[in-house]
Amino acid sequence: MKLLAVLLVLWNLVTFIMMGIDKRRAIKDKSRISEKTLLTVSFAMGAVGIFAGACVFRHKTQKLKFRLMMPLGVIVNGAVIYALHIAGLF
Repeated sequence: MKLLAVLLVLWNLVTFIMMGIDKRRAIKDKSRISEKTLLTVSFAMGAVGIFAGACVFRHKTQKLKFRLMMPLGVIVNGAVIYALHIAGLF
């Protein structure tokens, strides 16, 4: 169980960093991380990192798709963790 928690924290750190990298690339007009990729990793248990990255880096906060999907991703991730907890797996 502790290993899953550590992996979840590390994964969300990775997704947080992805938002920072994408913001930096946007400023420098370089190749970007696709919105599809960012939303996919969000729903793949990385929503807290994506949401925190959006807030800290002020990135993707004006896009309606992200304003709707980021909180939804946090809710879905929370529901998955709760279900795993109830099942005794987390």
